[in-house]
Amino acid sequence: MPTSAPPSNRFERRRAETRRALVRAARQILAETGDTSASIQVIAERADVGFGSFYNHFESKTELFEAAVTDALEEFGQTFDERLTGIDDPAELVAAGFRLSARMAESQPELMQVLRRRGLGHLYSDNGLARRALRDLQAGVASGRFTAVEPVVALSALGGTLLSLVELRFARPDLDGDEAAVNLAEMVLRMLGVPPDDAHEVARRPLPDLG
Repeated sequence: MPTSAPPSNRFERRRAETRRALVRAARQILAETGDTSASIQVIAERADVGFGSFYNHFESKTELFEAAVTDALEEFGQTFDERLTGIDDPAELVAAGFRLSARMAESQPELMQVLRRRGLGHLYSDNGLARRALRDLQAGVASGRFTAVEPVVALSALGGTLLSLVELRFARPDLDGDEAAVNLAEMVLRMLGVPPDDAHEVARRPLPDLG
């Protein structure tokens, strides 16, 4: 989960851990079924916290599940920051992001299931991967790497294709996920205005060590 500055005293640490436990429980429920109708009692039991603790942190289940989605998307974005650091070419960042996402469907299935079920509703959010993708698209347009187009429109195409790739990885696990990611990345780069030969090469560049 995304990290922040540690609480300064025991009470605050316990309070923060209780909140994290509730968010973890909500993430697990979203990943398993996507069903947000689970009772607060069920959520509290899964989090191993007292029922009354819930309302010390959230006013409603809706608020909790939104916090769980935000937490997952921010973790997703932080993973990209960590794994793709040092790549300066916006086109290579896009391609590597697709390929990393395909691999994360296996290495981090809970996280990617949350993205699969709830990612579309957060496509234009100010957190998680969306703001990072928008930043890279703006850099690509400014540098001439990508065709001059409204970055938010390009984000629609990029985000929609990425979510489709995630859906494909879970719906068709028999397919070669790496190959699918490479092909989709190449198509997206061409859509963004990268010349065909260049898009083909960039989509197949060696990935950084993904662990």
